[in-house]
Amino acid sequence: MIRPILQVTAAVGALALVPLTTGAMASVDTSSYRELDAFMDVYARVKADYVEKVDDKTLIKGAIDGMLASLDPHSSYVDAVAFDNMRLATEGNYGGLGLSVTMEDGAVKIVTPTEDTPAWRAGLKSGDFITHLDGKLIYGGTLDEAISQMRGEPGTKITLRIIRPGRDKPFDVTLTRDTIVQKAVKWEVKDGIGILNINTFSATTASDMRAGIAAIEKQLGGKPKGYVIDLRANGGGLLTQAIEVTDAFLAHGEIVSQRGREKADIERWYAKTDDLARGLPLVVLVDAGTASASEIVAGALQDHHRALVLGEKTFGKGSVQTLLQLGPRTALRLTTARYYTPSGRSVQEGGIEPDLLVPQLSDADYKTRPVFREADLRRHLINETKVDNSILEEDTKTDPRFAASVEDLKKKGVEDFQLHYALQTIARTSAPARMAAGGAPKSGTKR
Repeated sequence: MIRPILQVTAAVGALALVPLTTGAMASVDTSSYRELDAFMDVYARVKADYVEKVDDKTLIKGAIDGMLASLDPHSSYVDAVAFDNMRLATEGNYGGLGLSVTMEDGAVKIVTPTEDTPAWRAGLKSGDFITHLDGKLIYGGTLDEAISQMRGEPGTKITLRIIRPGRDKPFDVTLTRDTIVQKAVKWEVKDGIGILNINTFSATTASDMRAGIAAIEKQLGGKPKGYVIDLRANGGGLLTQAIEVTDAFLAHGEIVSQRGREKADIERWYAKTDDLARGLPLVVLVDAGTASASEIVAGALQDHHRALVLGEKTFGKGSVQTLLQLGPRTALRLTTARYYTPSGRSVQEGGIEPDLLVPQLSDADYKTRPVFREADLRRHLINETKVDNSILEEDTKTDPRFAASVEDLKKKGVEDFQLHYALQTIARTSAPARMAAGGAPKSGTKR
């Protein structure tokens, strides 16, 4: 069971890591002292008159949590338990189920199962709610408490009670914990096309991706027809890694800008290296689980017309969280900026609209399963440059290309329709280039 690196709600933020210094702290004016007096009055009254004795640690922790929760869904206090969970997630080796979760109205909600884990193999889906663990109700507890219970020694079992929207009754699923190893990047070759499945933006993502490109070329004995960059269900991670991954496919131009509270507080990042793909066709796969750092990559490659973005609209998390270390095992995760794509778009709330809208037809529940995005979160930041695209969505006719059923696709051997469509798209776009060069290159020929 994981909550991805530095995740608070549905998806990881584009993240900056900085130490907390006194210079970064805002000054407190006279009116602030009056508000603090009110807080101390409430604190003293609770200590004196609450029906049960309450220790200071509980009250202060509750006050901090409440203060940060009033800001936005992604700012939070990282206590010792959360800090240890975060450390385990970054190390990527622990006993668990392979779930990314969030807390919604006191209930634990599944954001996405990680591929090739017990949760994924059991068929758990985004939007499912977990209400009981081994028969014990977990509603009203904390997210970290639920995470700690779902983790455990590999080989041990745990039963989850699931409520799935669209089903009349809850159902139980018994899972056997396994060693969860987070692979930032997986690669494979299909039909002469390189597939780079980027699952998270951890410290090694960019280097792992470059190694994947080298391995693909080695297997093929030359360049592939093109690349599919699969960012589906990637909740984000480190901002620096998103920039480095994008830079690998751009020879020049802006990648992303970050804008803070003040108008002059703007940072920009630009491409510095050559295009590793040498101009070969790129398709970026996205869905509602593609968030934050992943949206930076998709948005930049789309704005520069370097890649075709295919799939479903992304999550829409356009804010940056800074991790401020407070103590050896505590930290403050604070939203400090919004980010913008090279064309000046903010993906906050709206997300990245794909160039080709392709539903996941191989998922039998895709029409009925609720979609969970940033705009659904309470107190989410408002998109200051929001554009109304509703007029583009007026055509509700079914696209004849997407009429196949799950059974039809299985008969054809298609288990992942979006990936299948992406491979077909690259095959079509790369064919003219090969013909212009005098036909398809022979095996082992480098172009």
